[in-house]
Amino acid sequence: MIRSKFFSALRKTLFAGGLSKEQVAGLEAKLDAWERIAPTADLRFVAYSLATSYHETARTMQPIREYGRGKGRRYGVKAGPSGQVYYGRGDVQLTWLANYDRATKELRRLGALTSRESLVETPDLALRPDISAAVMIVGMLEGWFTGRKLADYFAGARSDWVDARRIINGTDRAALIAGHGLHFYAALQDAQAAPRRVA
Repeated sequence: MIRSKFFSALRKTLFAGGLSKEQVAGLEAKLDAWERIAPTADLRFVAYSLATSYHETARTMQPIREYGRGKGRRYGVKAGPSGQVYYGRGDVQLTWLANYDRATKELRRLGALTSRESLVETPDLALRPDISAAVMIVGMLEGWFTGRKLADYFAGARSDWVDARRIINGTDRAALIAGHGLHFYAALQDAQAAPRRVA
């Protein structure tokens, strides 16, 4: 992929003329993670994950903490042996102790976390860009969050950009995120295009 073409396309659409250094770094972290975890993934998978991050991080493309840090929610209290609060963190707002535990085990298996690193012991690791990207990608590929996964909506000729929101959060803002996904997809396709030969 020619990343400069990808960023150039996004500057004309979703990022209204400019990308900050932080936004570029966030996008790079997610593209790097896709190349590491699933290098031959369908571009629609990559595009929809980027659209999800774009929405969930308020366009920053950087992992963020949940607004309110779980206050008033059942997961917003201290839990587990470490007495941590497992409120939403990252690109897709990982919540609940059980999900932090699962993410730890899965990311260790993939080599994204070392045996000494634990999202249960140190939940703020979910804010590290490489870890956050891995949680988002593997979670969306394997259906961690709702039982729905990317392949349920993007397979062969099927491209269901709207209902793919069910991978993360029901149908909340589904049409809006679908539109973002199509912009990311167009930018990814443009960046994949072979350069034209000059005669």
